[in-house]
Amino acid sequence: MTRNGLMMQYFEWHLPNDGQLWNNIKDDAEHLKEMGVTSVLLPPAYKGTQQSDVGYGVYDLYDLGEFDQKGTVRTKYGTKEEYIAAIKALHDHDIFVYADVVLNHKAGADETERFMAYEVNPENRQEKISEPYEIEGWTKFNFEGRNDTYSDFKWNWRHFSGTDYNDADGKKAIFMIKGLEKGWNDNETVDNEFGNYDYLMFADIDYENEEVIEETKKWAEWYINETGVDGFRLDAVKHISSPFIDDLLKEIRANNRPDFFVVGEYWKYDLPAIHEFLEDTDYGLDLFDVPLHFNFKEAGEAGSSYDLSQLYDGTLASENPTHAVTFIDNHDSQPGQALESFVASWFKPLAYASILLREEGFPCLFYGDYYGIGGEDSVEAQSEWLDNLLYLRRSHAYGEQHDYFDHPNCVGWTREGDENHPYGLAAIISNSEAGEKEMYVGKQYAGKTFTDYTGHLDDKIVIDEEGKAVFLVNGGSVSVWVQEGITPEEAYQENN
Repeated sequence: MTRNGLMMQYFEWHLPNDGQLWNNIKDDAEHLKEMGVTSVLLPPAYKGTQQSDVGYGVYDLYDLGEFDQKGTVRTKYGTKEEYIAAIKALHDHDIFVYADVVLNHKAGADETERFMAYEVNPENRQEKISEPYEIEGWTKFNFEGRNDTYSDFKWNWRHFSGTDYNDADGKKAIFMIKGLEKGWNDNETVDNEFGNYDYLMFADIDYENEEVIEETKKWAEWYINETGVDGFRLDAVKHISSPFIDDLLKEIRANNRPDFFVVGEYWKYDLPAIHEFLEDTDYGLDLFDVPLHFNFKEAGEAGSSYDLSQLYDGTLASENPTHAVTFIDNHDSQPGQALESFVASWFKPLAYASILLREEGFPCLFYGDYYGIGGEDSVEAQSEWLDNLLYLRRSHAYGEQHDYFDHPNCVGWTREGDENHPYGLAAIISNSEAGEKEMYVGKQYAGKTFTDYTGHLDDKIVIDEEGKAVFLVNGGSVSVWVQEGITPEEAYQENN
């Protein structure tokens, strides 16, 4: 029976450096299945600059916690053997596995090299602010601990377009490497912020270099075969050549993987730019709906002055829902991070109800919201109320949707249910005082009594002969009304 899809990002920035995440996921697989999770996004599994690296300071893509490099065999999350075992456990519970893939840059080089480079204006990276001069950059990657296992490719300065540090004099700047056919990717193929946003951090990989393209394709094929993952999350795609991404995805799928799933992180609140990227990559991937995330953030900060009728305006879920992965927060937006934009705690249940109980998009649940966030900016687990919404998603959020986004402070929607899931719902949210809204839930419910599954209200509402009723909500809250007398156990067993 078809289930509603649900991705879970199974990590946050401050997980302990104890090497236990892969083991924890393996042990949690059955619980994830019961929650209704259909796919899990795992953090970068390869060796970073040090054992505690969260995974975005990429050193060796071929070392999944197998070789003694950077002072450790295991990564922050465990060993390669444990990673493979976790993937198998998830597969055994019919859960797809997506790997977080960082292809924009490399870090923690083994040696420095001397080469010519320009300094560029950080606010306009196409503007050179110096004549070319020799710098000493960390761009030589030998991977001696791996000793050519899986690949004998060695990276050097010719494989990069830029770096941010001159070891000769300790200067930090953005350096564009000079060389034959060198420079940033064309303005049309990367984001145009800062003139040209090809360069992000560390040693920036040059996807105009044919050796790099060939090696990256080889690695992707090796990784998929070695681990058995079902998809990729591509990090920082607005900084990578879109023609290269298009080429890579087509090659992956041409190798008997037509359904290989890919979602990209294009971190920008600019829907036209997002549409352009999707078009440039031949709609070969989904994207995280960053504009919707920022709408949630703004709504949480503005309170009753935010117009809820515009909550989905300018979002990918609204304009291209089949390519939208909807989310509330992630490891980048959580407190204390460079892209911090954490959704206010009071609004988070309203936001999760929106992505979990509506038909648009492929929702992603954040580990930090469900299990909590560690570190100095710790956040408590929110699993209790999330479990209620997750039950509603897997048992009630099916069938035709009717929207009532017709008031600045009180909006709602209903789902009629379908043949396999005959229990619909009516959801209503308010960012101001208590509210009510007449909504149509379906004539098949005429005479039935609905109650608020969230437990926020004790009222009983009877559906009229036209399939309508006036549904209620407390101020600054969400209520989800479902047919009385249908227990979670009965609905779950019937629908699974």
